[in-house]
Amino acid sequence: MYRKKLTIPVAKDESVSAILTMPLNKKRTFSAGVITAHGAGNDMENDLLVTFTDGLAKAGYPTLRFNFPYKEKGLKVPDSQKKLENTWAAVCRYFQEYSTVNVTNIIAAGKSMGGRIASQMAAEKRLPVEGLIFLGYPLHPAGDQSKIRDAHLHQVEMPMLFFAGTRDRLCDLVKLQTVLNKLPAPWKLEIIEGGDHSFHIPKSMGITESEIFDRIVKTAKQWIKTTFAQK
Repeated sequence: MYRKKLTIPVAKDESVSAILTMPLNKKRTFSAGVITAHGAGNDMENDLLVTFTDGLAKAGYPTLRFNFPYKEKGLKVPDSQKKLENTWAAVCRYFQEYSTVNVTNIIAAGKSMGGRIASQMAAEKRLPVEGLIFLGYPLHPAGDQSKIRDAHLHQVEMPMLFFAGTRDRLCDLVKLQTVLNKLPAPWKLEIIEGGDHSFHIPKSMGITESEIFDRIVKTAKQWIKTTFAQK
């Protein structure tokens, strides 16, 4: 694989950084490409996102990870919903029209907030993607299961892959399973035993972070291959 740093315009006077990671093979058209957004408290250099995008590129899927504007400016508070959506749209448009990468299907992936924004846009058919991958979905506020963020998921019509940790305070697994069982679109759930919202595992379990991240990559690769190989 090889990486290329990009600057993607998202508004008249605003751009964001991105990393395009390409497989070494020289295919003219790839079965799928994956665009990945970070969560509220991290950026595109988050260890999970780097491992995830590099791993998929090594498997033959072009990937593009990017920053939202607030992280580009070194801020901690996320941008408005509208600006987050506009950024997702601009990055997806760039990947389609200007990156010179030819893919049959585009998959939107995201850590927490990044995945939620993509899914909300996809539900309203405002993001031209064919699949969604959630690297920890924020189903509800931390420790508060009274406010479930699932309404838009019932409008999604494309395949979805969810990764969820058993210690995730933002995604109770019983609540998530109840939501998933009612969704009309195809879905797959990969449970990370002992994982929190960022898939960190207690040392007492004897599993390294790299092993967990590698498992996530392996599962995503298989899901993409199975779901999009014939499309």
